[in-house]
Amino acid sequence: MLPPRPVMRGFAVLTHVFPIACLIMSLSSPVSPAAVAAPAVQPSSKVALERRADGQWQLLRNGRPFVINGVGGQRHLELLVQMGGNSFRTWGADDLDHKGPNGKSLLDQARELDLAVTIGIWLQHERHGFNYSDPAQLEKQREYVRGLVRRYRNEPSLLVWGLGNEMEGPTADGRDTRIWKELQVLAQIIKQEDPNHPVMTVIAGAGGAKVKALMENYTAIDILGVNAYGSAAGVGKALQEAGWQKPFVLTEFGPVGAWEVRHTSWNAPIEQSSQEKAANYYSTQKMVMEDSHGTCIGSYAFVWGNKQETTSTWYGMFAPTGEKMPSIDAMSYAWTGKWPENRSPRIRKFTTDLREAIVKPGQPFTGLLEATDAEKDTLTVEWTVVAESTDRREGGDDEAVPPSIPGCITRSEGLAVAGVAPTKTGPYRLFATVRDGKGGASIDNVPFLVK
Repeated sequence: MLPPRPVMRGFAVLTHVFPIACLIMSLSSPVSPAAVAAPAVQPSSKVALERRADGQWQLLRNGRPFVINGVGGQRHLELLVQMGGNSFRTWGADDLDHKGPNGKSLLDQARELDLAVTIGIWLQHERHGFNYSDPAQLEKQREYVRGLVRRYRNEPSLLVWGLGNEMEGPTADGRDTRIWKELQVLAQIIKQEDPNHPVMTVIAGAGGAKVKALMENYTAIDILGVNAYGSAAGVGKALQEAGWQKPFVLTEFGPVGAWEVRHTSWNAPIEQSSQEKAANYYSTQKMVMEDSHGTCIGSYAFVWGNKQETTSTWYGMFAPTGEKMPSIDAMSYAWTGKWPENRSPRIRKFTTDLREAIVKPGQPFTGLLEATDAEKDTLTVEWTVVAESTDRREGGDDEAVPPSIPGCITRSEGLAVAGVAPTKTGPYRLFATVRDGKGGASIDNVPFLVK
């Protein structure tokens, strides 16, 4: 998938997905190696892989064992440290110089917080128009990679090079050997320029045919990154069955994917509740680390921010308005064995006559929540009716945010709501956002159809 891009508004941090052209550095006008090259100096960090006597793999960061407790995303970094995280990954290097609200670049913040960074090197996808059979395009991309490595190879916070993300295509079987053979060339370029940091490439899922084709054509890879959702806890077993013997990182995981869940009769995917998502994050983190036969060296939870993908809440670990969700509490507990000082509120039950219902235009409805807060904070609820997304994309590509429908909520009192369905026919969702007033929130939704 692709990551969200941040927009700063006042004191709230909202994140959205911008078009691909904004997300990656276009190779139609790449930065030349000379423009980005840094002087050759002694490395400021050294990261190595080691296989212990018991057969387990481990990362050594400046000589010390390092297990990745990471997230995908690059905002709220102080909170990441407070929650027990020690690393984050980017999908492309164009974000590294981005100035945060404190005026400091992403790498400045990483150094100050002692966060290790998997620096993503964005490689082009054929579904976006790139041609892996065109020598001119390949050469341009190779020079881009070389220049980028020269620029950042002495960065103290650099942990691993993230060479590409799902270039084989999120639904492809990986049998197109052009991709793997080109990755072999690019990985060798990185190793020539920087022998002090491992190379990781991220694929979508741990399909056996894909992994075997990779192993046959891409031997220079050091670490395999795998993005997985419903099947995330079983990635270690799947890789073992495919014959993978090097270390791996679970580079994206979280809720069950929108393509993996039950759908309504009108084909709307049923989103997990915020409580179910939190349980998914925790159980996946524990199982993948404990049941991978020593090959998993860490993980990156997705996504440390918020993005529109199927819905505005499906994958975000933060609410659209910036509050942390229960999934963050779950990851903190998985990393540290302790809950954060202030836990997000929890929605225990969401009752409404709109749940997966087919209703008439303007038909009245009611809803009721059961919600609790560990610190007994006063809870408030915001109810919203939103149109179902009609802009579904592949692999996390940018999606348009569907509109909210005004006039549907007629009364909201405590944890109860009353309203009327939209007058225009079509699919919708009723969202309930519970906030504790101290930076925590939970958001659940139910789909319904006006017909």
